Amino acid sequence: MVQNLILFLIFIIFVFVGIFDLDFIFDILSRVEWGFKMDGLLVVMVVLGVIFLASSVKVVNEYERAVVFRLGRVLGRAKGPGVFILIPFIDKMIKVSLRVVTMDVPTQDVITKDNISVQVDAVVYFKVVDPIKAVINVENYLYATSQISQTTLRSVCGQAELDELLSQRDKINIKLQEIIDQETDAWGVKVVAVELKRIDITEELKRAIAKQAEAERERRAKIIQAEAEYQAAQKLTEAAELLAKHPLAMQLRYLETLATVSQQPSNTVILPLPTEILEMLRKKEDKP
Repeated sequence: MVQNLILFLIFIIFVFVGIFDLDFIFDILSRVEWGFKMDGLLVVMVVLGVIFLASSVKVVNEYERAVVFRLGRVLGRAKGPGVFILIPFIDKMIKVSLRVVTMDVPTQDVITKDNISVQVDAVVYFKVVDPIKAVINVENYLYATSQISQTTLRSVCGQAELDELLSQRDKINIKLQEIIDQETDAWGVKVVAVELKRIDITEELKRAIAKQAEAERERRAKIIQAEAEYQAAQKLTEAAELLAKHPLAMQLRYLETLATVSQQPSNTVILPLPTEILEMLRKKEDKP
């Protein structure tokens, strides 16, 4: 803004002095009345005053703060929001936004703790909480935050195994946020959140993981089937012991089975025999 004002003043001087002949200008001034000279001087002073005021008044939005340097020294605190006045050619203003910035971390090639190559990218949410630190302590806080996010992402993901990286993202996100926030605290930047977006692995590793998952499902299916057989055998043993202790229960079970079979449409002829006949035949077989 100050540079534009200087260029404008140089242009005015060039137009009214450089283009026209100085003798011609002096001749015109010598022929006009003194009152006209005073009016012209007043107009020039008013114009210069308006230009001075326009270059002095600054407006900062609600989501911004202004860091003001006066002769190279920063003022006590950031200005804004609202309207304030600066001294032209002496004060210099730098605006800093306080809104949350969403920054994509480029894809990083990472080798995990179990020596598996993956590609990881993330997104970082941060905002400036101290505008003076963000201007004085670092040249470009956006670029610096991006670089520290990339290095931290490679470091943290390299210390974790692939299974942990895939299944415990919340833990990795919290660890990333804590480290990046600690590193950027001196720059007046507060990291709100860090989220892993995507984890890419090779096709060979995807097939290996699929085979591992398939084998794990088969193992669980066999275990479930074996447990079912064990439980069924255990229940049958308990039922056999109970029927052996109570013969009448065996008779009732026999009648219930006949009723169940007779309800089904079939060409099979069922002839129920009393259990006493079976006992008599068994006794005859036992005799020598």
